[in-house]
Amino acid sequence: MRHAPALGIALAAAVVAACGGASTDVEPTTITLVTYSSFPVEGTAVNDALDAFATANGLSVEILTAGDTGTMITKAALTAGNPEGDVMWGVDTTLLGRALEADIFEPHVAAGAEAIPQRFRDLVVDDLVTPVDFGDVCVNIDLGWFARNSLAVPTGLDDLADERYAGLLAVQDPTSSSPGLAFLLATIARFGDGWEEYWARLVANDVLVTDDWESAYYGAFTRAGGDRPMVVSYGSSPPYEVLFDPSATEAPTGVITDTCYRQVEFAGVLRGTDSPTAARLLVDFLVSPDFQRHVATDLYVFPVRSDVELDPVFVEYAVIPDSPAELEPALIDAERAAWTERWLAIAGG
Repeated sequence: MRHAPALGIALAAAVVAACGGASTDVEPTTITLVTYSSFPVEGTAVNDALDAFATANGLSVEILTAGDTGTMITKAALTAGNPEGDVMWGVDTTLLGRALEADIFEPHVAAGAEAIPQRFRDLVVDDLVTPVDFGDVCVNIDLGWFARNSLAVPTGLDDLADERYAGLLAVQDPTSSSPGLAFLLATIARFGDGWEEYWARLVANDVLVTDDWESAYYGAFTRAGGDRPMVVSYGSSPPYEVLFDPSATEAPTGVITDTCYRQVEFAGVLRGTDSPTAARLLVDFLVSPDFQRHVATDLYVFPVRSDVELDPVFVEYAVIPDSPAELEPALIDAERAAWTERWLAIAGG
């Protein structure tokens, strides 16, 4: 991992203060953070913060990426009680019920949890996970492509099934992809019992379904050289495009706000960990201001703590809709299998 000495020293001091000093009851050990494939494994402030936490507590933190969120949970379910790691980051509201049913977590109330807004804490069942960030899955558009082709930008879900936009949309498979499932849930929340008819219209309109987010955004999307100027991604994707293009003076992509679905992500101690004390300390750190301040610029999600200041580029370019689509996790857990089975019959090919 890359280290920034000045930042590391400052963060280490802050972590020691936040934890009441370096822990003396934790034996030196390596703990593993299991997370999704887009989590950075080196070279970011998030990694430096984890290094500082590890130094302050006499630990070593390794990052194990396990694919998209759906794949990650599937792997964790197969190893429940004998996990590949110690802490999992990235289970979201669309798949929380599945993770809890698989019994992959053990209870822990994070130190500092009282600073997390109640609307996020209300989603937690039996103290098994801790909210760490939130974001919105939304259809993103390539603004330049629409301008070059003199085509009006869609304004909502209904437009996506209009023949004017045939062959222009890429989505992810909801049976394997967290954003794909979120988009499916957005259509169910919007159309109710008519969601299947809506998906039949999307299929007739030549929607492209990919296995995961990376294949859609970095493969099919026109911004990456593909042929689809609309893709299911995130409300935080436009500032990403600005941050990684030094010549950009404005975001080249936009968000169709009407398509957005709210996701909250959680972290939890994996049941059966060999290092439960260290794992709990890590979960505590993930909701501390010293870590939360980095999640937007490095992970492109928003901190659950409202007392963390966002980078100005997120304030200017990110989309946080006032009324995103949402469904109760319990309802999702009860109906997910039936919904995805019906989706497969319509769009699974």
